Amino acid sequence: MPAVADPTTLAALPIFRGLTWEQLTWFNARLRRQAYPANAIIFTVEQPAEVVYIILSGTVRIHVEQATGTDVIIDIGGTGDILGEMALIEGVGRSASASTLEESILLWLDRASFMEALRSMPDFTLNLVRILSVRLRLANERIQGFAALDAYGRVARTLLAYSHRYGQRLPGGEMVIPMRLTQSDIAERVGASRERGNQIMSYYKQRGYLSVDRNYRIAIHDPEALAKHCE
Repeated sequence: MPAVADPTTLAALPIFRGLTWEQLTWFNARLRRQAYPANAIIFTVEQPAEVVYIILSGTVRIHVEQATGTDVIIDIGGTGDILGEMALIEGVGRSASASTLEESILLWLDRASFMEALRSMPDFTLNLVRILSVRLRLANERIQGFAALDAYGRVARTLLAYSHRYGQRLPGGEMVIPMRLTQSDIAERVGASRERGNQIMSYYKQRGYLSVDRNYRIAIHDPEALAKHCE
């Protein structure tokens, strides 16, 4: 069964951007679609890599549990993100675990099809290079943030990064991040305690820089004010 009813809708996802109708149809015949409830495990660290995943909708937490029992968030992924491609290319076990933060739908592609596409479709390969380049740049910015910014700055930089990466502009002008981001998730992402993260988010909400709805979608109202905390 095809993954989606219309193969051309796959072109909205960064990994498939710019591909021909024939190439999209080829992928649609090989992709598999799977729905996950909230807090479901997608894969675990060291698990053999057999497939690559693409988030069609929802929010996924990439994390690693330390020897002390502390769970470190590596990233939080949303619609269009690709998961598990590094282990598939290298032929090694997963370097992190992935689990859903809300109900999510993922597409997955087996290793043979993924490698065939890399070899035969230059645009697909270039898309993957672009995705990895953006990921590396964001990782570098995160390292710089830890070195140069306080917790307020790290939270502001993280929110602005997610807004730039996933944000959807509303008629009123504000930018909404269409993924589930709780205050605890943000605190863990920037290396702050839950209490500190709550304090910072409350500070930003009280000043009208942002708001959070009941589904944990964050709307950025004053990106310039947040950006000043990143200086």
